[in-house]
Amino acid sequence: MPIFSISGEHGVGKSACAKALAEFFSLEYVSSGMIFRKMAKEHNMTLAEFSDYVEKHPEIDKMIDDRLIEYAKKGNVVLDARLSCWFTKDIADLKILLTAKMETRVQRISKRDNVTYEEAYLETTSRENSERFRFKKLYNINVDDLSIYDIIIRTDNFSLESVQKMVITAAKEVLKSKRKTKQ
Repeated sequence: MPIFSISGEHGVGKSACAKALAEFFSLEYVSSGMIFRKMAKEHNMTLAEFSDYVEKHPEIDKMIDDRLIEYAKKGNVVLDARLSCWFTKDIADLKILLTAKMETRVQRISKRDNVTYEEAYLETTSRENSERFRFKKLYNINVDDLSIYDIIIRTDNFSLESVQKMVITAAKEVLKSKRKTKQ
């Protein structure tokens, strides 16, 4: 019952890689970003506005994060979330951090969300500053601490397809190694 966690800032390719990994291994895909976006829409707020709102309502982060932990405990899952590796650091088979330069990430978000670069930059920096504050306050997690990850991939240096292949290859190796140790 594999558990894979993929983390990283906005626009690094977490969702695309997590979906590819889930599809390749026929695992469930769970994304905190999808949950967060849906909730922002339900509150009729932009992502930046909802991030500010969540700063004053930490129970929302806790609810989303508790769901991720529940899925992880069941296994057969790929988690796509900024803190998924932190929450699964003792149970995940593989914890992956994807990174990219801010400029690359904002360009990707601008294209994906069909907004100007400036709009994407302001929303991204606002959300990430809010998350950094919230995660430190709520869980005492420093998102800049990279010590918990098994693998770190700088995605702006590769095509999306290449990054997906790297992630899948790493997952195959981990599962192969896990099978060997059980024998």
